[in-house]
Amino acid sequence: MRSENGTPRQAPRRILVMFLTRKHLSRRTVLKGIGASVGLPLLDAMIPAHTALAQTAAAPRPRLGFVYFPHGALQEEWEPAKTGRDFEFPFILEPLEPLREHVTVVSGLRNKGGESSSPHGIIQETWLNCVSPRLRSAKTGVGVTVDQIAARHLGKDTPLPSMELCGEPGGMISFRTPEQPLPMEGNPRKVFYSMFGQGDTKDERLAILNTTGSLLDYVRESTASLNRKLDAADRARVSDYLDSVREVEIRIKRLEESAASLTGLPDAPLGPPEDFGELLDVQFEMIALAWQTNRTRVTTMKMVEEASMRTYPNLGVREAFHPTSHWGGYPERVANLRLIQNYHTAVFAKFAHRLKNTPDGDGSLLDHSIILFGSNMANSDAHNNDPLPQALIGRGGGIKGGQHLRYPQDTPHANILVTMLDRAGIPAEEFQKFADSTGPFSEV
Repeated sequence: MRSENGTPRQAPRRILVMFLTRKHLSRRTVLKGIGASVGLPLLDAMIPAHTALAQTAAAPRPRLGFVYFPHGALQEEWEPAKTGRDFEFPFILEPLEPLREHVTVVSGLRNKGGESSSPHGIIQETWLNCVSPRLRSAKTGVGVTVDQIAARHLGKDTPLPSMELCGEPGGMISFRTPEQPLPMEGNPRKVFYSMFGQGDTKDERLAILNTTGSLLDYVRESTASLNRKLDAADRARVSDYLDSVREVEIRIKRLEESAASLTGLPDAPLGPPEDFGELLDVQFEMIALAWQTNRTRVTTMKMVEEASMRTYPNLGVREAFHPTSHWGGYPERVANLRLIQNYHTAVFAKFAHRLKNTPDGDGSLLDHSIILFGSNMANSDAHNNDPLPQALIGRGGGIKGGQHLRYPQDTPHANILVTMLDRAGIPAEEFQKFADSTGPFSEV
């Protein structure tokens, strides 16, 4: 069609109407097949046209993570000398330096509820509730951990309210009620089933997923159907995400094959010691996939058991972790312990980088996450709980990042926990009387 002067007549109105009325996908869209259900990352097609992301159901929600490492940290190798933004990363925290703007080191905290003359029995299970086991009460609810308080709200509309993972079995961290601890899953295959398996029974899911080289074979038709509705950018996002899922499958299979040679041994681990780092990486990758697809928004990860007898031959450390952590007057043990603690941070940092490199709405997964990386012990040789090594990673909920905050001695550890709840948008009445907290930190 041409105008009176012969020039081509434009049709912006028609294009605009098409744009405004285009259909969009639900944020809960999944790829389905017999025995499988695969969630999707946030796509442009899930955001209604001409609508601000923050005003849609697809708007990124905060993700809360709690990552526990055992037996504290060598304070002089963990706590920065300077406070504020111009601080240097000590040796144990060095792997996090490239993520400086997403790191908040919090010093000076004490957890009185976790103190005991025999700490190994309660040290892990008091990290997130700050209450001595003898003071828990089913009547008042005292003893529920902060991750489960968060899960009541952030997990209302996700398939899994929360996930609890570990690198080594033993001990609990999460308590749904004061008397109901949640088991921590150390088998990546079972975690994978919980995220992607679908079927009438657990046995059916296991049988189906064990008979194929890839779960993605079962959602191929659904994937093709979805791709026909997406633009090129969204198709690329889906392809990259499914590649990540497939890579996890391959890595789990390798771990299982490595473990096969040890099945005749009592209490055979998932893999030999040299595969332990790979096991941790796969568990963290599972968390990243779960957050990316909104399978859950709340996770707890215990990297190593508190009194672990694991060795670290990859670091040249032959003595088991627990005796190494009681260094006494042995310089060699101190040197080995700093290597192990730096290594634990490096494994976690790899996960944090994965989140930073994963788009999520108007930022990255790390931008929308709040992760507590810490321990419930300070000096492992003395078995004390003051000052605790704690760091917040991520900038979810408006966390500033890029600073070291040192609070006065005996500041309640519970304060950093309620700060996380506050920034995640949990109603204040849920944490106003949490343990010995005096309130959220405004400086964070």
